[in-house]
This record gives sequence, structure tokens and C-alpha cells, in this order.
Amino acid sequence: MKKFEILKTADTRSGFGDGLSELGKKNPKVVALCADLTGSLKMGQFKKDFPERFFQVGIAEANMMGVAAGLTIGGQIPYTGTFANFSTGRVYDQIRQSIAYSEKNVKICASHAGITLGEDGATHQILEDIGMMKMLPHMTVINPCDYNQTKAATIAIADHEGPVYLRFGRPKVPAFIAPDAPFEIGKALMLNEGNDVSIFATGHLVWKAIQAGEILAEKGINAEIINIHTIKPLDIEAIIASVKKTGAAVSAEEHQLNGGLGDSIAQTLARNYPAPLEMVGVNDQFGESGKPEDLMEKYGLSAQHIVDAALKSIERKQ
Repeated sequence: MKKFEILKTADTRSGFGDGLSELGKKNPKVVALCADLTGSLKMGQFKKDFPERFFQVGIAEANMMGVAAGLTIGGQIPYTGTFANFSTGRVYDQIRQSIAYSEKNVKICASHAGITLGEDGATHQILEDIGMMKMLPHMTVINPCDYNQTKAATIAIADHEGPVYLRFGRPKVPAFIAPDAPFEIGKALMLNEGNDVSIFATGHLVWKAIQAGEILAEKGINAEIINIHTIKPLDIEAIIASVKKTGAAVSAEEHQLNGGLGDSIAQTLARNYPAPLEMVGVNDQFGESGKPEDLMEKYGLSAQHIVDAALKSIERKQ
């Protein structure tokens, strides 16, 4: 099992904020909109450096999406910023009608996703957003794993023509992706080559997958670990190639099982290469208030849960 160095511990939302600030210096067409959460979205530096390109719309998320769509008509590249729950569930109609349908070049940037939001509880811990957004035609869906990858993704999506949903979170997590690593939309990132089981992870679960790989290695099992940072378009070729080699698969995500990454992988395997697949995610439940790590354990999103899923998937292929 390959060893990964923890470069630092940082929240992925800070990766977004730093990426947006750097992007603002490079691309004068980039503008930012925020729904009264500038500090939480780490958009303060962009606001300070480019006040004429920052728009505080207040607690009016639906209006923010409409304004962002309008800004694209003038050639601007708008980045909207609010919590994931408010970026999707509250404004789904506006996104569908004003952004996705007409393929507006809006970058919907969503923080505080999943149960790692912690103490804010079920009303804010959206676990359905990936499913909602990936079902929209023309929408690209990205869920990076750490600070460095979030920063790189934030910069990369400016060059992508069309609507993008970029998901990230609040807790500080290990950063292990190299700061200069290129980010390619739709291209899975191989982290550890193996031949016993394929573990496809996204977002905060990527580091959990690495920890699970280390546990499996102690048991003599060599797991192939792949970072699926882009949920849509999905890297179907990488998934099929890996499962053809290992014969067993696991998906891991901080999202509902219905509609998430595992759902997309299951469809891919069913259509192309049927094989055992175990899915690690939240099983048709709302979250609750609590410490992030306690919630991850309770809702079955720990490294050990990935290990158990891998062992079950391997057993099923025999």
C-alpha cells in the first residue's frame, strides 16, 4: 500500500476561497456572488481584492441564481457561494430553469455539505445534493477530496464552458494531494494500484478509503483506490478497467446511497461489466446534530466500514 504524506490539515472551503482569490487575479471575467455567508465561504479575500466584482445578494439564494445566470449573458463567469443545502434544495427550480436548461456558464459553489457539517443538524446537512445536480442535463458535478484539490478544481472550472456544481465542506481534513497536481474534469485519479478490490471514493471519504486500504494491506489485501472527484461526467473507462482487474468494487461517499456516486457506478457496471459492488454511504436517513467524526461513525462512513464493505465484496466474487 502506497504511503501518503499529510501535507497539512485544512478545510476544503478554504481551498475554494484561496482558489477563487487566485483565479480573480488571473481572469477578469470571474465575478463572485454570495448569499450573506462571505466568511463561511471564505470569499473575503476576493471581496477585498475585487470589490467591483463581488456581489452580496443577502439571504436571497433564488435571486442569486437568477442574477448569476444574467451575468453570463454579458460574458462574465459567475461563482455563487452559499451552503450546499441552500445552493441546491432551496433553489432547484431556478437552477433547472435559468441555468441548466439554457446551459448558462454559472459555477455553483456549495460549502458545508454532508453530515460533517456537524452540530448544525439535519436541516443543514444535505445528503441529496449530488443526486439532484447530476440528474440535471448539462450540469457538471465535482466533489474534491482535500484543500489542494478543491483549490485546483475551483481554478479549473473557470475554463469549462457550462454550468458546474462544486461541492466542499467545513471540517479540517488531511490534505495529501500535491499542490501542483493538475485537475482534469472527468478524469479519475488513481491513488493506489491493486488487484483484489476496487475502492471508488469521493470527497471526504477519499482519505477514509486510504485508511481502509492500509487496514486491508495488513490483512494481505491489495486495494486499488481511485479518487472520483468528478461525479458527472463519470470516468466510466477507469471504473470498468479497474473492476475488470479486481473483480470486486466498493463505493464510498458522504451522501445518500440513492442518487450518489455508488448509484452511478452500479449503473456503469450493470451496463458494461457486472461485478459485486458494496456501497458505503448514508442509507435513506436524515442527519442529526453531533461532532463530525461521531456522525461519520454512526452513519457508517468510517474507514472500518469501507474495510467491511471491501471484504464483503471480495467474498461475493469468490
